[in-house]
Amino acid sequence: MTLKLYYAPGACSFVPHSMLELAGATFEPASIKLHKGEQYGDEYKALNPRSQVPVLVDGDEVITQIVAIINYIDAKFPEAGFIPKEPLARARFMEALAWMNNTVHPTFTHIFMPQKFSDNEGAQAEMKRFGVDSYRKLMAELQAMVVRARAAGHDWLGGVHCGPLDAYALTLLRWGTIAGINPEDYPELWAHVQRTAQVPAIAKTMEREKLQLNLYKPA
Repeated sequence: MTLKLYYAPGACSFVPHSMLELAGATFEPASIKLHKGEQYGDEYKALNPRSQVPVLVDGDEVITQIVAIINYIDAKFPEAGFIPKEPLARARFMEALAWMNNTVHPTFTHIFMPQKFSDNEGAQAEMKRFGVDSYRKLMAELQAMVVRARAAGHDWLGGVHCGPLDAYALTLLRWGTIAGINPEDYPELWAHVQRTAQVPAIAKTMEREKLQLNLYKPA
């Protein structure tokens, strides 16, 4: 075995974790407990000085950053068909992935970890309030993406197969429930995420990470 994935339960590392299961890959899953600060340990920082997950190790090579890891897994397991090969379809895939990673993801970070952006408690509270409002709009955009895919005859966001976009959508919607957003406010998206969670490889990943899909609690 040469592949080893360092992940944190419930983090964006769920995406490559799911991909490896979907591909039927032989790999070693290594859980990093962020709440215990394991990402700051010397052993982990030797792999990734930024103390982030995910990290994929393939033999002597260490790969960081989720977009790079998704591309690497796609190239390593081409038979899984994770990323379309046709130029325009591939561009649309990367367009969606980049938006999830550089817009939706950091919006949640402002809600969940506002201390990363300000040491002022008042500013942090305002950041969280504004972030939740912004996140609701992004969930509506994500739902529209699901609706467009279905209208185009695609069962999954990446096309024919359940893949990284679907796993990321599941992660992002789940984060929304943590932020106090009811997933039932986005019925098409919620239905898609629930169907994604029932895919055997996705369900196996969720079981390993001990994830509950819906953490929403009414105020």
